[in-house]
Amino acid sequence: MKTLAYILIWFITNSIVAQAIITSGDILIMNDSIKLPGTLTYDANLKTQPLVIFVHGSGNVDRNGNQITVNIKGNYIKQLADRLNQRGIAFYRFDKRTATQENLKFLKDDMRFEYFVDDIKLAINKFKDDHRFSTITLIGHSQGSLVAMLASEEHIDKYISIAGIGEGMDTFIINSYKQVSEDMSNLAREQIEELKHTGKIVNVDPSLAHLFSEPNQSFFLSWMKYNPSEEIKKMKIRTLILNGTKDLQVLEEEAEKLHKANPKSRLVLIKDMNHVLKHIEKDEDNVKSYFSPDYPLSEALIKSIDVFIKQ
Repeated sequence: MKTLAYILIWFITNSIVAQAIITSGDILIMNDSIKLPGTLTYDANLKTQPLVIFVHGSGNVDRNGNQITVNIKGNYIKQLADRLNQRGIAFYRFDKRTATQENLKFLKDDMRFEYFVDDIKLAINKFKDDHRFSTITLIGHSQGSLVAMLASEEHIDKYISIAGIGEGMDTFIINSYKQVSEDMSNLAREQIEELKHTGKIVNVDPSLAHLFSEPNQSFFLSWMKYNPSEEIKKMKIRTLILNGTKDLQVLEEEAEKLHKANPKSRLVLIKDMNHVLKHIEKDEDNVKSYFSPDYPLSEALIKSIDVFIKQ
């Protein structure tokens, strides 16, 4: 009995010692006058571990995955960081340049898609020679899928696309409106053609003002230059493409387009995962999960990322 007791004590003690000790530190990266405050979290028990740099989707997304301006509080980036940290994967996440109030005065008249790519390249340079990290993986979510592709030229070991579109943004907008009505799709096509040929939409239709207001036009023009299916063909590193079957914003077909363009990639369609990475059982909870941190992340997502990074 004493021997058994000692074995149990030894097992419990060593289990406690082996538990992850998550260390968190704030890091400020500057891109000229633009502030990019972020957080690095990692297991201090490990001498070396893989690192994820997370690339946000569209909107004023902060390092946690929330957007104050539209009351989105899903907290999905923070939750993903916590779960991967527990699996021995370090995680760097930061406030997108559009989420930091002090940056807005610099963005009012000068906003281009390439600036997001520049921000990620600065983050890569920050960690590329850090010996605590064995590999660097970019995870690009939604809009960030293309941003991460364009930033993956060097110093990156692996790339993961989550809910990335597989066609140019112009085509994606036109096809999305086609699901509403043919008239809306044709209207979007006309306005986009004007933007592409003249660099400006003189009279923006009120129904498209949320997209093509004057401050947004140069940004969309710079975004439309890139076709993700063409860019992913250039990827030389190991690539994982993920999409949820409950994603209301980016359908599974987009992931399939990316995989077709790069057949060496691995494609995983995750059952019941929505756009903010949550596991959704009831359809009425899909949109609700954007506004609450109480919905769980997809376990299949966590496993897919973990296995891919550690292979």
